[in-house]
Amino acid sequence: MAVSRSQLQALYRRRAKRYDVTANLYYLIGFREHRVRRKAVNGLRLKPGDTVVEIGCGTGLNFALLHNQVGQDGRIIGVDMTPAMLAQARERAARHGWSNIDLVTCDAAEFEFPEVDGILSTFALTLVPEFDEVIRRGASRLSPGGRWAIADFRMPSGRTARLAPLLLPPTKPFGVSLDLAERHPWESLHRHLGNLEIESIYCGFVYVAVATKEN
Repeated sequence: MAVSRSQLQALYRRRAKRYDVTANLYYLIGFREHRVRRKAVNGLRLKPGDTVVEIGCGTGLNFALLHNQVGQDGRIIGVDMTPAMLAQARERAARHGWSNIDLVTCDAAEFEFPEVDGILSTFALTLVPEFDEVIRRGASRLSPGGRWAIADFRMPSGRTARLAPLLLPPTKPFGVSLDLAERHPWESLHRHLGNLEIESIYCGFVYVAVATKEN
């Protein structure tokens, strides 16, 4: 059963200070999370000076990748509903001297998107019950040619799906449950933006989807 919003917030509040360390434990099972994040960010094709929103930015693990693309003249807006996670993100930005990052404490379902050149969400949007509406509203604020990139877990097709219960223990501490397989954000990307490119990796348990808004 999917965790509630309050349970999810409490979970990430408890994990905030050690989140980066625990996320790296995925490497023990051969999951190179940073490579997936990089693939999603690269899919945005951001340019220096662009504005990008990250939904569910957490501690800011993607900030370095985003900052390398938009530069100091660009703008990064990080959205997360857990203040403790954003506190870690704020420390990360200060540590690196990134003054062009704005952090917003807000549920993704309630965030009012500004006009942006790109939107990113990695391992977060599937946790939002209203993901389709979030994608619809974000798509309406993308500039022509702008892209929305999502990297997340999903249930593969065929016999590989039988392995899902074995892979649940490493992800359950982050709010993942098998019933989240019924949520398909990539389909919402295609519905609201079209021009969808999707890549399945790790035997189909992880995907990176990028949709482009028509000019």
